[in-house]
Amino acid sequence: MTSNTDLYRAGRDRMIDLVADREAGDDYRWPELTGRFNWAIDWFDAVARGNDRIALWITEQDGSELKVTFDEMAQRSDRVATWLQQRGIGKGDRVLLMLGNQVELWEAMLAVLKLGAIVMPTTGALGTQDLRDRIERGGVRGVIVNRGDIGKFDVIADDQLRIVVGGDTDGWHSYADAGAVESAGPFASVTEVGDPMLIYFTSGTTSKPKIVEHSQTSYAVGHFTTMAWIGLRPGDVHLAISSPGWAKHAWSCFFAPWIAEATIFIYNYGRFDAAALLNQLRRAGVNTFCAPPTVWRMLIQADLGPRPEGLRELLGAGEPLNPDVIHQVEQAWGLTIRDGFGQTETTLQIGNLPGRPVKAGSMGRPLPGVAAVLVDPITGRESDEGEICLDLSTRPANLMTGYVGDPERNREVMAGGYYHTGDVAQRDENGDITYIGRTDDVFKSSDYKVSPFELESILIEHPAVVEAAVVPQPDDTRLSVPKAYVALADGWEATSETARVLLEYCRDNMAPYLKIRRVEFFDLPKTISGKIRRVELRNREDQAHREGELITTEHRYEDLIS
Repeated sequence: MTSNTDLYRAGRDRMIDLVADREAGDDYRWPELTGRFNWAIDWFDAVARGNDRIALWITEQDGSELKVTFDEMAQRSDRVATWLQQRGIGKGDRVLLMLGNQVELWEAMLAVLKLGAIVMPTTGALGTQDLRDRIERGGVRGVIVNRGDIGKFDVIADDQLRIVVGGDTDGWHSYADAGAVESAGPFASVTEVGDPMLIYFTSGTTSKPKIVEHSQTSYAVGHFTTMAWIGLRPGDVHLAISSPGWAKHAWSCFFAPWIAEATIFIYNYGRFDAAALLNQLRRAGVNTFCAPPTVWRMLIQADLGPRPEGLRELLGAGEPLNPDVIHQVEQAWGLTIRDGFGQTETTLQIGNLPGRPVKAGSMGRPLPGVAAVLVDPITGRESDEGEICLDLSTRPANLMTGYVGDPERNREVMAGGYYHTGDVAQRDENGDITYIGRTDDVFKSSDYKVSPFELESILIEHPAVVEAAVVPQPDDTRLSVPKAYVALADGWEATSETARVLLEYCRDNMAPYLKIRRVEFFDLPKTISGKIRRVELRNREDQAHREGELITTEHRYEDLIS
């Protein structure tokens, strides 16, 4: 009888082959796993036992580094799992992990999964109030945190397991003790394919963070798409600039590389140094490299130099890159930075695959096996412009099981036979999809539909602008006018003259009916993950309009441009 491990490997290999064949169609079929399955045991351990290739390679800014083979990682996580089991952690328990890019993070994630417990990755940027919300609403059984963060956890109850990494503290179990236990591994699977495996809290850009639950397969199988988008192959070295605690870290620094049997390379730094990062790309022989736009912009400001030997695939994440950055990297290295789209609730849905033509500004096309469609919000029918949705008629393998404890929101997000992402896009005649914005961000001005994202993408190409958020300012004549809240680059002052320069730039580079008419220099409100909270800016504009107050710190087009 074919095992789930065999089915998983065959599905993984089919995806890799499909990416390699540029003429292949998109008729990919997900592996149909049944019965018991545990990714940490039935996949990771299966490929790791006796495997002396490097699984995790962590380099620090001072030059020290740690290399852990696949076999060593399997054994280390076995010992941690044994120790956690002795502390009472078992199937279904939710364990909050708040660790940095350190070996204990990878060990603990594997260990928790091996016990059939549920991992709750959490960013160290959280404060006590946010942690209280996660501990209470998340039903946390135990926490594993660094010694420097234990002061944030005075909210934890006495019956919850407390584990500290990096020292001994009264009332806490020391993680270091796990290294001395006699391993009970190898472990056997105690989870079914549909059992929960991982929980994430969303970043909460417009509301209280949602609790996203993924099953043993929605991430484990679903991240075949992420692996495909990155272009990972067995034996690759992969570097992704990402912070632990967020879904993107699990995507690119845990699941996708180890699904591909690739090495995860981590470069820890306190202060960003473009030259040092480029040196690491060359020294480690990185094959696939993913970074957020901020990093790419800083890299091109440095001397990129010749393409690092071995570097094959480049990716951008978090927000699309402006064309100038992509062009400069292409000129220097002969490689194109590719974009993609996904959510905490899913894996990669839409992306530009390796070796395929990339349309400037496009996210690409639906990944193999992903029934991503655009649905007109008025007619509810599939269209060339509308909300990005997943067709539920064949349950997408890479979709969450749902929001924990929120049946009303689950009904809403799964309404009409689709999973609704809340993001709007348009598709051209060739099938390439271009992002427009969040459904609650798009607005009307003089009966024209305005995409804040589109205007922001133009605005940030100006050297004065580091970040921008475009929102509607209520207007009695036009319904609303586009207003830009701007964070300025070093060397630019928040003056009327700077505002005039930006408004003239908008006039010359935007359609007349879309151009920005208000500019305000502002400290942009953000979530803890760094996403701009446009809802706060919209509320500010709405309140000023209701109360009949002029915002005296803004600069107006009609006052500055004759």
